[in-house]
Amino acid sequence: MFEGFSPVYVIYAAAALTGIMIAEGFYLLYAGRSDKRTAINRRMKLAENKISQEQVLIQLRKERGIDGGTSIFDRFRALRTQSGISTPLPKFLTITSGIALALALVAIWKGLPLLFGLILLLLLLPVLPVMALRWMRKRRHKRFGMQLPEALELITRGLKAGHPVPVAIAMVSREMADPIGTEFGVVADEVTYGSDLVSALNNLFDRVGHEDLPLFVTAVSIQSSSGGNLREILDGLSATIRDRGKLRRKVRAISTEGRMSAYILTAVPVLLFTAIMVLMPQFYQDVWDVPKTWYMMGGSIIWLLLGNAIMFKMSNFRF
Repeated sequence: MFEGFSPVYVIYAAAALTGIMIAEGFYLLYAGRSDKRTAINRRMKLAENKISQEQVLIQLRKERGIDGGTSIFDRFRALRTQSGISTPLPKFLTITSGIALALALVAIWKGLPLLFGLILLLLLLPVLPVMALRWMRKRRHKRFGMQLPEALELITRGLKAGHPVPVAIAMVSREMADPIGTEFGVVADEVTYGSDLVSALNNLFDRVGHEDLPLFVTAVSIQSSSGGNLREILDGLSATIRDRGKLRRKVRAISTEGRMSAYILTAVPVLLFTAIMVLMPQFYQDVWDVPKTWYMMGGSIIWLLLGNAIMFKMSNFRF
């Protein structure tokens, strides 16, 4: 019956079974740790450190720059808070200053006069951090706006189940990812430690700055002062915010032509200049040391940026 059967096949089968069991063991080990490793939002991650909820609230406010000392420029401080960055401000400014210095040194190394290099450095030092924070705030607002209707629907379901408003808001902090999970968690913690709900929601708007939040804050404020069916109000508000999002995306699609024209008009001279420098490095060699060359290049860049700003302004609709 077993004539011609080689014991080698048994060894192969045992080795394959051993490999499968080892792989499954590593998978179970990884899966067992993944729940602890990947909390749904920043607030839940801090809560895993076995610290009190009050300490979590204090830590979140410090990270967001709310209780981290005073700033000379209040608008810059508000921009930093709304960007959601948790990096300490001195460290962030050190990074952006290092990047500005590196860009200025590269420009000087490529032939830019020292005076113009210093002027470029002085321009980049305030511009780079503001541009980085504005980009992070825009990205965060986009994510927050996509999450807000879902959060309102979750609050509505909590109200239908008989929960009070603060408890329904706390459900959002446990069930949803950042940025809205942590922000609503801070609201729930502030209410827990003595703040009234309307003040906590106003603080939420100050921290986030999203244009749809005043609708939610106003609805809750009116319901708190004069009563009413908050559940129906939030249902209508959720639908309104979704419709605003659809209209915003439709407008963005319609204005794509203008933005693409700006991108192309910006990219063409840059790509052409790069191609000339790569293919014929000596093409501009005779004029690099002429001051008028840098004046003309600076004027061209300013006009290019001004034209882009006008085109983006024409294709950007606020509603």
